[in-house]
Amino acid sequence: MIDDFNRASRIIRSNNKETTVIAINGCCYGKDDKPDKGSYFKLCGQRFWEFISCDEEMYTKIIVPLGYKAKEKNDNFYAEYSKLINNFTAEFIQDFCDKGAINWNKLLQFNSGKKVC
Repeated sequence: MIDDFNRASRIIRSNNKETTVIAINGCCYGKDDKPDKGSYFKLCGQRFWEFISCDEEMYTKIIVPLGYKAKEKNDNFYAEYSKLINNFTAEFIQDFCDKGAINWNKLLQFNSGKKVC
C-alpha cells in the first residue's frame, strides 16, 4: 500500500512539482489515535466519516439506517438459509437414510466409491 501511495504521488507530481499529495488510508470503523503514519494518514471511524462528509457526527448518523438495513437483510438471509438447510436435510434423509437412520454404506459409496461406467 505504501509503495502504491508513493507511486501515485510521483505520477501526480510528475506534471506539477508544486502539487502536494497526501495519501489517506480510510477505514469505516475503529479507532486510531495516531493517524499520522509518516508517509500517509490512516483515518478510522469518526475521523474517516468526518473527512469524507465534513460532518463530525456522520459516523453516528449512518449507523441507525445501516442497522435497519442489516436487520432486514439478516432476516431475509436467515429465512432463505433455513429453507436451504431444510431442503438439504430432506434430500439427505431421502437419499441416505433408512427409517431415520443414516445408511453409512450408501453414503460412503456415494462419497468415495468408484464411479460405475
